[in-house]
Amino acid sequence: MKLHAAAILVLFWLSVFTVHTVKGSAGSQSMTKFQCVDLSPKQLKIRNLKSYEKQTQTNAVMFVTTNGIKICVRSDQKWVQHAMKKIDEKRTAK
Repeated sequence: MKLHAAAILVLFWLSVFTVHTVKGSAGSQSMTKFQCVDLSPKQLKIRNLKSYEKQTQTNAVMFVTTNGIKICVRSDQKWVQHAMKKIDEKRTAK
């Protein structure tokens, strides 16, 4: 009976240690950033854009709308440059 109880106790502690180790490993990894894969061909309304992030690998800009939606567009378009300038002006005005 004592051997049976000891075996259960050992298994319990091993499971607790394993769960703790897995949580620690996952929690210590950094989150990967959203990367642009598909580029939208549409021109967006500047008033609906909250922020942007340049994506150098894909020559794109990821805009974040006021609703939190992320939309990627080609960075070489004139309206994109204008939108980034307007967002920067809003940031410096605050």
